[in-house]
Amino acid sequence: MPSSKQKNLTGPYACIQALYWMYFAAIMSFSGFFLLDGGFSNTQIGIIAAAAGIISALLQPVLASYADRPDSPSLKKLIQIFYMIQLLLGVGLFFSRSLILTGLLYGISIALLQLLTPFINALGMESINQGQQLNFGLARGMGSVAYAIICYVLGIITVKAGAGSIPASVIILTFFTLGCLILFPFVKTQGTSGSKASGNSLANPLLFFQKYKRFSLVLIGCIFIYLSHVLLNNFNFQIAQGKGGGSSEMGTASAIAAMCELPTLFLFGYIIKKIRCDILIRIAGIFFVLKSLGTLLAPGISVYYGVQILQMLGWGLMTAASVYYVNAVMEPEDAIKGQAYFTMTYTLGCVIGSFLGGALIDFAGVNSMLIFATVSAFFGALIVFIFAEHTS
Repeated sequence: MPSSKQKNLTGPYACIQALYWMYFAAIMSFSGFFLLDGGFSNTQIGIIAAAAGIISALLQPVLASYADRPDSPSLKKLIQIFYMIQLLLGVGLFFSRSLILTGLLYGISIALLQLLTPFINALGMESINQGQQLNFGLARGMGSVAYAIICYVLGIITVKAGAGSIPASVIILTFFTLGCLILFPFVKTQGTSGSKASGNSLANPLLFFQKYKRFSLVLIGCIFIYLSHVLLNNFNFQIAQGKGGGSSEMGTASAIAAMCELPTLFLFGYIIKKIRCDILIRIAGIFFVLKSLGTLLAPGISVYYGVQILQMLGWGLMTAASVYYVNAVMEPEDAIKGQAYFTMTYTLGCVIGSFLGGALIDFAGVNSMLIFATVSAFFGALIVFIFAEHTS
């Protein structure tokens, strides 16, 4: 039975997730609009995004190792610090009139955005570990709803107010997020001296991967899975064109995929009670393969729309199941590092996909890119299927 001290934190945490994914949408989905308006070329935008991804991938395990230390500030305080930095970046972007400064500030914003993901996820899981009532799937699902809403709203605002509305939106969202974080009840769990020594020693990535050998192999598999996912999403417009559509059909396909994630996320609290999370990430890997293959074989835009339903048990399932899986296989003193390394697999998939996808399309066509995406997803899913550890 829940203790009298338990609090239901689903609502407050859902607000944090929703605001984070609104922030994500403003920075990532409108990066092309903002930077093109600022005088950047498409090539330069790609370089900024890739460089930010590399920096984020390098910093994620370092910052996570620091956060796992018993003498570090709490997760809540660290997230607040990140958002304070983002507030300064947003103000700088709003007033910047220099091409170099704008590119630098925007690149740092993208890197900070990606750095925040494991900390936001770890905040929810640590609250659950402390005995609080929190439906992670429902909260994450509200993040997807908020993402779709803000994309629609910003699409209208940017037409009327111009590119300056992007940093203005980031500033406003950051203020709301800081307010939610102040109200969110969270106290850092104090580790033992033994966990302190272990946590400090595993700040070395080699020692971490030596301790969690199977988890390390799962990470490799997820890089291939996410590479496939990034290729399908980042080059959605080119895929839609290949199926006989255009930008409108691309937007419809993206909307269908986003909506299909919601049932899985909203029902995940029930699903995780019935099926182990290691089984769930195996199922998710299979559906990543099916979606890539279905996209390749779709003869036209109507079938392409139908393929988006597979998002429900691919990305939708992996998004929540991976967080629970990391929490299950990590010892408490390594929990934030584990979330960071898992997030890093997506970051690496984005970096590789950004560089590789365009080149494959330019030199060999969309179908060749989709063949590569399917093979990559299959290889990654096979690794995950073999090496995912049994969880209780």
